[in-house]
Amino acid sequence: MVYRHWLEFEKPVEELERKIDELKTYNADGYRADEIARLDKKAKSLLREIYLKLTPSQVTTVARHPDRPYALDYIQNIFEDFVELHGDRRFRDDPAIVGGLARLDGKPVVVLGNQKGRNTKEKIYRNFGMPNPEGYRKALRLMDLSERFRLPLFTLIDTPGAYPGVGAEERGQSEAIASNLLRMSMLKSPIISTVIGEGGSGGALAIGVADRLLMLEFSTYSVISPEGCAAILWKDGSKADLAARALRLNAAELYRLGVVDRIIKEPIGGIHRDTETGYNNLKTALLSVLKELNSQSTESLVENRYKKYRNMGVFAEGKGL
Repeated sequence: MVYRHWLEFEKPVEELERKIDELKTYNADGYRADEIARLDKKAKSLLREIYLKLTPSQVTTVARHPDRPYALDYIQNIFEDFVELHGDRRFRDDPAIVGGLARLDGKPVVVLGNQKGRNTKEKIYRNFGMPNPEGYRKALRLMDLSERFRLPLFTLIDTPGAYPGVGAEERGQSEAIASNLLRMSMLKSPIISTVIGEGGSGGALAIGVADRLLMLEFSTYSVISPEGCAAILWKDGSKADLAARALRLNAAELYRLGVVDRIIKEPIGGIHRDTETGYNNLKTALLSVLKELNSQSTESLVENRYKKYRNMGVFAEGKGL
C-alpha cells in the first residue's frame, strides 16, 4: 500500500515500500515473490525499529499525520446508530466539534469530539479543529443531555487548541471553556475521554475532565504546542524539538506522571496504517473502562473524579527568599 503522506523520518521505509510496489507491478507471473517477501520483511522491521525510538517531536508529527483517523472516523467505526446534534441554541453550529447520540455495543451513549478536515475546503470548514465558544457550548448541551438521560459520555480529543480569534474572544471563549470544566467536574454520568491526535491547551481540556483519560500511543497532550512553547521561551521556533522534550507531551511520559490512565496500543507506524486494528483496540478499552465505571454509584463517581484531579501533580515547599 502506498500512503499519501510520508514523514521525514520514515523515508528509508518509503524507499523500500516503493521498491516493493514496483516489483509487484511488474511481477505478473510471481517469479520474484521471494524478493518481494524479503523486502517486505525488511520494511516492517525497519518501521518497527524507527517507531520504537521516536523522539517527542517525532511523536508530535505522527499525532498530526494527515492520514490519521479523525473523530467522525472513530464514531462511525466504533459506535453504532450515531445521530449528530447541531448548534448551541445561542449563536450557531460549530463544525469543529461534532457530537450526538449513539450506541456502544448496543448500549445508548453520548459521544462528542474535535473534528479536523482532510482537504483545504474541509479544513477551513472545520476551522482546523479549533472550536469557537459555540462549539464548547454545543459540547455543554451534550454533557447536560448525558446526565439528563443517565448516559455515559465519551469524548474524543484532537485539537491544537481553542480558536484564538477576536470574534471567539468577543463571544466569551474563556468563559465557555471554564463552564465546561466546571460542568464536567460535577457531571453525574461516567466520562471517558480519549486523546486520538493532538490534545492542545485548554481547548482540549474543555472536553477532557474525565473519570478516565485514555491516550492513543502516538498522540500528544500538552498545555501548548512545541512550536508555541519555543517561541515564548526562546523566541526561536527552531527549538521546538527541545520544547517537546521538556513538555513531556507523549503518552508514556503522561502515564508515568499520572495524568493518563491508560495507553491504547497503536499498530506499528501509527493507526493510519491499520485502522481496523486500531479501532478494535480502542473499542475494547472503552468497553472495559465503562464496565469499571458502571460499577460505581453516582456519588462515588463524582467524588472519585474530584479526588483524581486534586491528587494530580506534585510540589515542593521552599524555604523562602
